[in-house]
Amino acid sequence: MAIEIRRFGVGHRRADGPIGSVGLSGQTIHSDGRGTVSEVVLARKARIEPHANPNTTYFIVIEGGGWVGVGEEWTRIAAGEAAVWPADIPHAAWTEHSEMRAVIVEFAGADDRNAVLPQAEAGSGDVPIPRGNGQLAPRPASADDPSVRDGEPA
Repeated sequence: MAIEIRRFGVGHRRADGPIGSVGLSGQTIHSDGRGTVSEVVLARKARIEPHANPNTTYFIVIEGGGWVGVGEEWTRIAAGEAAVWPADIPHAAWTEHSEMRAVIVEFAGADDRNAVLPQAEAGSGDVPIPRGNGQLAPRPASADDPSVRDGEPA
């Protein structure tokens, strides 16, 4: 089996977005029945026009920053932050003085509260998928660790 590489970023983007969007380019990295993963870049003074879709979507900012709106609410967003765009609620994003690069993860459906795991045996019925619970394991501190020695990078 060979490793599959999907290219995105500079040189692979195309004009994209809902009708009326301005200064937006992007590239779909993956799309199937489970959902879609895309990269999108908003130039200065760009906008993704308000729109709704039937899927819960994460707008994950990885560079720059700007604004996001959900329904009647709006707020600033910057690299290292993610906005949740609920299913069937109008949402938008825009920039003013800087560019913004984001990864958009769109899950099929509104959410997974009613997701089921099909059983292997015929007639055994579907079983609800258990919700995952977890936390990060403690990371041992070491004097050689740059995050301990120098603090978190800015």
